[in-house]
Amino acid sequence: MSMNTKLSAEDISFLQLSDSLFPTGLYATSSGLEALSYIRKLKSKDIWHLIAVYLQQVVGPSDCTALGNAYESSKKSDLKSLVKTDKSLYSMRIIEETRNASVRSGIQILKCVSSFVKQNEILDLYQNAIRKGDATGIYPVSFGVVSWCLDIPKNKAGVMLLYGFTVSIIGAALRLGILQHFDAQQIIHELRPSILDSVEKNIDRPLSSMWQFAPGLDILQMKHEQMNSKMFIT
Repeated sequence: MSMNTKLSAEDISFLQLSDSLFPTGLYATSSGLEALSYIRKLKSKDIWHLIAVYLQQVVGPSDCTALGNAYESSKKSDLKSLVKTDKSLYSMRIIEETRNASVRSGIQILKCVSSFVKQNEILDLYQNAIRKGDATGIYPVSFGVVSWCLDIPKNKAGVMLLYGFTVSIIGAALRLGILQHFDAQQIIHELRPSILDSVEKNIDRPLSSMWQFAPGLDILQMKHEQMNSKMFIT
């Protein structure tokens, strides 16, 4: 028995936005992994644990929450609430190196999508707010905006965001020589439940409940900021 599943342009947009070919600059980030690799020798289980903590304590309750709120603001063309989400997340990024990298990636994804999505009201309004200095363009918020513009469902956008973060650390571990490719794919496979659980818990979280708490990871990223020679920007 065959089953026909109707495909749509949004399915292609989902693949396009989640592809490593899309120019966001995430390939140049390690989220503190590079600094940790200088402190001690790392194994596969260490990479899995690092990403799991990020998903549970940082990018889930902060980035995914911000994306969900940005998506809803975009749906309503509510620039005021979108800017509030932008500023709230930006204020939570206490490490300058990480904060600046997120803003650069966010502005880049907006520029890229606006090159082929024309005359979209909220996309134009948000970019104008960034140019005027009223918003920053921080990546998870920008990601929420472009996901709405491309008709990608909010939950799928959340999965893309957290999967993309996961792969950025995995890619850094490969380039640092910590992992082999088969090990990398196994970690991604094992983290699937954590990614889905984090999206389900946080994608509809109100902005007032957005949080993050991982002081050990903050210290790692501070150490990376102070490194004289480094391969990655975070």
